[in-house]
Amino acid sequence: MKNIDILQAIALEAGKIVRDGFYANKQVMHKGTVDLVTQYDLQTEAYIIQELKNSFPDYQLVGEESHQGSYHYCKAIYIDPIDGTTNFVHGIPHVAVSIGVWEDGKPVMAVVYNPILEELFWAAAGEGSCRGQTGLCVSSQTDLQQSLIATGFPYAKVNRGIEYRWTIDSLSNLLPNIRDIRRLGAASLDLCYLAEGKTDGFYEIDLKPWDVAAGILILQEAGGAVTNTFGEAFGFDDKGFIASNGKIHSQLLSHLKPI
Repeated sequence: MKNIDILQAIALEAGKIVRDGFYANKQVMHKGTVDLVTQYDLQTEAYIIQELKNSFPDYQLVGEESHQGSYHYCKAIYIDPIDGTTNFVHGIPHVAVSIGVWEDGKPVMAVVYNPILEELFWAAAGEGSCRGQTGLCVSSQTDLQQSLIATGFPYAKVNRGIEYRWTIDSLSNLLPNIRDIRRLGAASLDLCYLAEGKTDGFYEIDLKPWDVAAGILILQEAGGAVTNTFGEAFGFDDKGFIASNGKIHSQLLSHLKPI
């Protein structure tokens, strides 16, 4: 079995835990003022980490709910057991298991799986990206005014500090110059929908590696582009994250302040 097949199998099994939890009563805990975690986040991550230890013993495993310390390793797998926990808690079916494999600072394999809607996205470097067995390709949109843009809001918004101000300013700058905004609540799926051509761009700040590690490769293999807010190659230490179909990227950047 190829490594990408193993990764898909792990995500599909983990998805069963998420699916069961989606329809069950949940024990909801707070990691921050509005940042939630449930027993199903913890159970799903524990399962994924154990399976990855068996199949990928040479990799550092970086899970949202368990990892502390550096994000930077020569060989690492970034895990979000339930991307979109707030959606999960509220019964909104926009949630995903996200697993991204990186080597020497570059993504090499990725799986994003929504077990509620049964959407399986995956990619291997140099081999394209797919939803199921169907290849993905970004949209052909070249006009920002006609573009549908996705975004997300950082948890730090509750402090009404620089993150809140940047988010409000970005919306104010963009809304008159695009078709519309979508805020769906799971960055990994936002990047997959961008790769699929459903949207034309995406931006957010304060994202963590497990939010985007898988989605970056899926988008890039579909022909999309990813940078920081300065238009430079995105790194995990960057505060701003900008993604697009590649055709509207400079237009999108022009309405977002570097941060």
